[in-house]
Amino acid sequence: MLELNQVSASYHLAPVVQAVSMRVETGETVALIGPNGAGKSTLLGALSGTVPRRQGQAWFDGVDLMTLPSHQIVALGVVQVPEGRHVFAPMSVQDNLLLGSVALAQRQRALQQRYDAVYGLFPRLAERRHQLAGTLSGGEQQMVAIGRALMSRPKLLLLDEPFLGLAPKVVEEIRQALNTLRGEGLTMILVEQKLDIALPFTSRTHVMIKGQLALVQNSAELMRDPDLGQLYFRLAQPAVWSSP
Repeated sequence: MLELNQVSASYHLAPVVQAVSMRVETGETVALIGPNGAGKSTLLGALSGTVPRRQGQAWFDGVDLMTLPSHQIVALGVVQVPEGRHVFAPMSVQDNLLLGSVALAQRQRALQQRYDAVYGLFPRLAERRHQLAGTLSGGEQQMVAIGRALMSRPKLLLLDEPFLGLAPKVVEEIRQALNTLRGEGLTMILVEQKLDIALPFTSRTHVMIKGQLALVQNSAELMRDPDLGQLYFRLAQPAVWSSP
């Protein structure tokens, strides 16, 4: 479904993501982890077209995302849930969701089906559909952000720190919703700081260090690493070569 070939990205002249190559299969859920500043969010931004400087190739269903603006990338089915939620505070929950489904605005039946799907995943939002998004709790706003992305029926969902700063109960609610989406075959890339959340939820893990991929490993195998707590430190160390 998605194949990255030497993707680099930056906001200014200094590189942030450097020559990343990776592949994500249809229906797969993969983790993208690494320390703060590793380039994880920038890589997602390169895929969604929100980072101004992009190079390389990112083939999605045969189309190179690197050549397209963000609105065309969304139309292809690649949708990002940004870090920090970014809901439209003065608007209702339902109107926030509507913004994620502009293409369906004139097709009432299809639009209602998308509302029903989102409210089925997040019953709290159904109860608060007429409430202003800015008055919701942080967890509820995250549900709105995810629901808004789902309104466009994405093929690939890019999740940037969806559990950041949330209470454990809300984390579990959102994780259950994402598990439902995974069971329905939705392809997802998850950026997450907490390894105890990212690894059990995904099939493969990509570790970024200083803008580059430092490790790609089966998530279940990585969970069994006895030194998992030192993973970033180990990968950040320069290789030591001994002469023959």
